[in-house]
Amino acid sequence: MSQSFDRSIKIAPSILAADFAAFGAECAAAEAQGADWIHVDVMDGHFVPNISFGPATCAAIRPHIKGVMDVHLMISPVDPYIDAFVQAGADILTAHLEAGPHIHRTLQAIRAGGAKAGLALNPGTPAEAAAGLLDDVDLICVMTVNPGFGGQKFIHSQIDKIRKLRTMIGDRPVHIEIDGGIDPVTAPLVVAAGADVLVAGSAVFRGGSVADPAPYGRNIAAIRKMANDALSDT
Repeated sequence: MSQSFDRSIKIAPSILAADFAAFGAECAAAEAQGADWIHVDVMDGHFVPNISFGPATCAAIRPHIKGVMDVHLMISPVDPYIDAFVQAGADILTAHLEAGPHIHRTLQAIRAGGAKAGLALNPGTPAEAAAGLLDDVDLICVMTVNPGFGGQKFIHSQIDKIRKLRTMIGDRPVHIEIDGGIDPVTAPLVVAAGADVLVAGSAVFRGGSVADPAPYGRNIAAIRKMANDALSDT
């Protein structure tokens, strides 16, 4: 990931909500309409009850993404697949704390491969579980839905977890990413608590298409405005 660290609000559309038959064009359209990152949700039907796509899809869409490809691995085990996803072009590779017994080793391997290391926490995992790993991550992804499916309802109890993580992180260069149920209503809540990267699927892609991408831009702008308004109020 070539860009320097900053805490400005970043909108990361999840292609899980895009047109599967036109992923490359969808990624390009989302970026052209204002997306900061492209978020890729990888599911294995084992760690989560759904199957999405793997390294080959990431490699196929990489040439269509000018900025950051943010790959979220909802898989277990993780370690055997790290090299494949790094080679596929992942700038950030996020593994779940719950996905294996040696998460520290996993984070080390991600960084050693050349990607930024992300750590995801399921709704039932407390912020304190990440305390010993904050110097080994570049991003913490707080799941505000249970992983596995798009379009779920935002879990409001996770806001307190975000606040705790923001305090725990202090001045470390670690992003707080929120994944699940983000829209113009929930975005300001998580930003006020300390988040700076907002993953949004249906809230971005709703109403548009590759042939008519303007709604993507309006949706992204609406989320960003509400998020930035909350940031200015803090």
